[in-house]
Amino acid sequence: MPDDVLESRVAQLCIEKGLKMTEPRRIIARVLSDADDHPDVEALHERVRRVEPSISIATVYRTMKLFEESDIVTKRDFGDGRARYEESKAEYHHHHLIDVTSGEVFEFYNEELEQLKIRIAREHGYKLVDHHLELFGVPLASDEE
Repeated sequence: MPDDVLESRVAQLCIEKGLKMTEPRRIIARVLSDADDHPDVEALHERVRRVEPSISIATVYRTMKLFEESDIVTKRDFGDGRARYEESKAEYHHHHLIDVTSGEVFEFYNEELEQLKIRIAREHGYKLVDHHLELFGVPLASDEE
């Protein structure tokens, strides 16, 4: 890869963590960085094969396991039986709202909710150090709005 080509966000995290960047890993990292959803391994493999058809699904599984163990990606379970992945983004804290009818996942942030979680932890004698929240819902009927 030429030096003047910028690494993807995920590849940059890999380099910072000292992982060897093989070409398949670099491609998987770029595809994951470009994702605007939370792909499972099968969806990720399908996208990776558009870039490099020789990359096997086993390579994608191994790479995602390595990325997860290295805290480069976070594995999520949105209730559909598939492990989904997203970049570990310490600077971009968010939660997920999952539409159980369509499977669509919405990311959101709410300052009032953040303050409530801190208050609840303090009320129980704790300092909040980590958390994640997934809300599962169905679209409101027009008469429920």
